[in-house]
Amino acid sequence: MHQSFLNFRGRRYLWISLGLCIAACIAYAWHAPRFTPNGGTWLGYTLGGIGAALILWLTALGIRKRSYAGTLGTVQGWVSAHIYLGLSLIVIVTLHTGFQFGWNIHTVAYALMCTVVVSGIVGMLTYVRMPVELSANRASLTREQMLGDLADVDARSLRVAQGLPATFSDAIRANRDRTHPGGNAWSILSGRDHSQVLLPTPTGAAQLVANPGQARLLEWLGAELASSNEGERSRLLNDLLGLISARRVLLARLRRDAQIRGWLEAWLFVHVPVTFALLGALIAHVVSVFVYW
Repeated sequence: MHQSFLNFRGRRYLWISLGLCIAACIAYAWHAPRFTPNGGTWLGYTLGGIGAALILWLTALGIRKRSYAGTLGTVQGWVSAHIYLGLSLIVIVTLHTGFQFGWNIHTVAYALMCTVVVSGIVGMLTYVRMPVELSANRASLTREQMLGDLADVDARSLRVAQGLPATFSDAIRANRDRTHPGGNAWSILSGRDHSQVLLPTPTGAAQLVANPGQARLLEWLGAELASSNEGERSRLLNDLLGLISARRVLLARLRRDAQIRGWLEAWLFVHVPVTFALLGALIAHVVSVFVYW
C-alpha cells in the first residue's frame, strides 16, 4: 500500500488537484477586484469556501480509516485523495488570502494549515520509504525474534566468560544489564546508543564507561586477547569477541528498528494536534469574517 496509494487509479486525485489549482490560478489572474485582492471578494469567498470544504473533508480520513465496513470508497483511495487534495490547499488558500497577511486569526489559520500540509508531506515520505527499510533491516526476523537472539547471545557469552577470571563475567553481566537499545523519544528517533559497561582499571577497580555500539567492550577484549599467551584463554577470548560482535549487529538492528517505527509514528504527534488547532482557527476565522466584517 505504501507504494500504490500515490498511483491509485492512474493518479486520479493528482489530476483533480492539478485541475483545481490551474482553475484557481486562471480565476485569480482573470479576476479584477476594485481594491487589492483579498478574501472578501467574490473570488476570495469562493476559494475560501472550497478550501474550508477540503479541510473538513480531509479531516474525515481518520474516521474512514476506522470504518472497516465503510462503503464510501477504499481506504487506499481516501489516502491518495488526502495527499493530493491536501497539497492543493496551499495554492487554493494562498489565492484566497490575496497574499494579504497580518497579525490576526486569519493568518494564524493559514500558518496552521501550512504546518499541517508540511507535516503531511513528511508523513507521506516516511510511509513511502521507511517500510522498505524496516523490512530490509529485520532480515526476515521479527522484533521478538531479534530480542530472543540477543538473550541467547548474552547467555552464551556468560557461559564462555565463566572459563575466565571473574572480571570478565562481571563485564559481560554489566554489559547485558546496562545496554539501552531504546531510551527516551529523542534517543529512539536519533538512533543514539547510551549503553554503558563496567570495565576493570589498572588499579583493579571497576569503572563505568560509555559503550556505544559495544565498541569499548570490544576494544578491551581485543587488548586482552593481544596480551594473552595461553592457548585456552586466547580461545575463550576469541569466542567472546565473536559473540560480542554478533551482539553488536543485533543491537544495531534493534535500534534501527525502533528508530524506523518511531519515525512512522512521530510525525502524527504534530500532524493530528495541529489539525485540531487548524479546525479551531478555521471556525474562529469564519465567525470573525461573517460576524465582525
